Amino acid sequence: MIRMTVSYPPHEGFQFDHHYYQSTHAQLIRDRLGAHGLVKLEIDQTLPEPGGKLPASVAAAHMFFADVDSFKAAMAAEGKVLGADRTNYTDIVPVVVISQVIQ
Repeated sequence: MIRMTVSYPPHEGFQFDHHYYQSTHAQLIRDRLGAHGLVKLEIDQTLPEPGGKLPASVAAAHMFFADVDSFKAAMAAEGKVLGADRTNYTDIVPVVVISQVIQ
């Protein structure tokens, strides 16, 4: 199984609309990638750091696919649409990590 993690490292003065991300953007991911092999979607909202320090990431999406080919096909078909929606919830440039899930 493949997990694609898209995380959002904050910068000074960042904006992030968690409500939009967790509802509208998450549904867009499900709608667009479901037909392309998305097995599961998990959305994280990072808890605040003690003392007001910025966390390493304010949010993340974890998208699971059966294999790399399914993931590549999904991103080729829908990646631009998902990326274009980013301006609706944040000004943070995301970091993407692709992992092999070992069970």
